[in-house]
Amino acid sequence: MAHYNRPAPESNASRLRLQTIVRLRWFAVAGQTASIAIVYWGLGFELPVGICLSLIALSAWLNVFLRIKFAARTRLSNTLAATMLAYDIIQLAALLFVTGGIENPFTVLLVAPVTVSAATLPPRTTVVLGLLAMGAAVVLVVRHVPLPWRAGEAFSMPMTYKLGVLASVFASLVFLALYAQRLSKEARQMAAALAATEHVLAREQRLHALDGLAAAAAHELGTPLATITLVTKELEREIPRGSAFAEDIALLRSQAVRCREILQKLTRQPTERDPLHARLTVRQLIDEAVRPYINCGKSVRIMASAADGVPPEGAREPEGERRPGVIYGLGNLIENATDFANSRVDIVARWSDKDVVIQIADDGPGFQADVMDALGDPYVTSRPSEGHGKPSFDAMVDEEHGLGLGFFIAKSLLERSGAEVSFSNREAPGQGAMVRISWRRDTFDRGGPEASPQTQDYTAGRSPTPSPSA
Repeated sequence: MAHYNRPAPESNASRLRLQTIVRLRWFAVAGQTASIAIVYWGLGFELPVGICLSLIALSAWLNVFLRIKFAARTRLSNTLAATMLAYDIIQLAALLFVTGGIENPFTVLLVAPVTVSAATLPPRTTVVLGLLAMGAAVVLVVRHVPLPWRAGEAFSMPMTYKLGVLASVFASLVFLALYAQRLSKEARQMAAALAATEHVLAREQRLHALDGLAAAAAHELGTPLATITLVTKELEREIPRGSAFAEDIALLRSQAVRCREILQKLTRQPTERDPLHARLTVRQLIDEAVRPYINCGKSVRIMASAADGVPPEGAREPEGERRPGVIYGLGNLIENATDFANSRVDIVARWSDKDVVIQIADDGPGFQADVMDALGDPYVTSRPSEGHGKPSFDAMVDEEHGLGLGFFIAKSLLERSGAEVSFSNREAPGQGAMVRISWRRDTFDRGGPEASPQTQDYTAGRSPTPSPSA
C-alpha cells in the first residue's frame, strides 16, 4: 500500500483553548454558588458560608485574570492547562472538605477535570491529574468538616459506606477518562485520515485536469501552427529547389505538421475510446490501475468477461466515466496484493445486466483474523510491525510498515463512486487474501460494445500478451 509520513509529534500547545476552560469554570462557579445558596438560605443548614464563597470568588477572579491576560482563542500550553485543571481539583476538594467531605453528594464532580484532561492533554498529564483527584478523595474520607445538617442533629455515614463512595469515584474517574481519551484519539485519527484522503483525491483530480489543460493548449496552439505550415508552404514555392534553405524549410514544415498531429490526438473526443479521456471500459480501468505494478516481480493475471447466462444486452462490456479516485483506489489495492503475493495476483472482472464485480486475489498469507473486521478503518494496517509475527492493530507503526491509511483511502475513494468494498480470505486457509469491489450496473455502465471474454497475463519482466480465457 502507499506509505504516508508519520504525523508530526504533538507540540507543547494543547488542544484546550482558554475560552473553553474559562467557560467551564464559569459553569462551575455558577453551580457552586447556587448549591451554597440553596443549602444555606433555602434549607437553613449551617455551613461555613464565608469560606465557601471565598473559594468560589477565587475561581471567579482567576477567570477574570485569564481573560485579561490572554486572548479568548489562545491555545494553552500543556503545562498551563494541567495547572488550571489541577487548581480546579484542589478548589473543589477544598469546598468538599468544609461541606462534608466524601459524604457530600457532589464528590463525584472530582472526575470532571480529569475527563477534560483525558480528551485534550497527553496521557501522562491525565495520569498525574487522576492521581491528584484520587488522593484528594482519599483525604476526604478520613478528614473533613461534618456535613451541614439540621441544628441539633449529627449526620455521619459508616466507614464501609464511605469506602463504597470512594470506590465509585475511582471507577467513574478511570472509566470516563479512558472513554474520553479513546474518543478523542479516534476523532483525531479520523480527521487525519480524512485529510489524507482529501489530499490524495485533490492530487488525482489535478492530474485528471491536465487532460482539459492539454486540450485547451492544443486549441490555442492550433492557429499559430497552421500559420507556420502555410508560410513554409509558400516559402517552398518561392525558394528554388537547389537552394541551401530548401531542406531546412521542408524540415520546418514537416515538424509543424507533426505538432498538429500530436495536438489532434490530445483533442480527440472521449467517444474514440482513448483511456486518457473521460470514458473507460472495465478492461481499460484495470489495465490503467495495474500498469505501475507489471514489473513488480510477481505475475499479474487479468480475466474479464460477462458472467455466465447473461442476456445479450447485459453482455456488453460496461463503460464508465474515468474517475481518478477509482483508478487510484483500485491501484492501491493491487499494490497491496502484489506486496503480499508469493508469486501471483489474479484480477477477475465479471459483469451482468445488474452489477459489475472486480475481485483482486493473491497467493500470499491472507488477512490476519484480528484485523479482518477492521480493515478499511484508519490506522488499521495489515503490515507486520518490526519484531512481531502478526500485524499491529490500531497503532502508528514505522513508516516502512505503513500507517494503515492505504486501505482506508482506497475504500473511501471507491465507495465515493458507488462501489461496495469487502475483504476476505480465499476458501482454503493460507492461500491468500481477496478484495471484492462491486458496482450496480446502472451506476457504472455508460454503454459499451459487445466484448468477448479475454485473459491477459502480465508476468514479471514480460510485456502483456492476450491469451484465451481459462
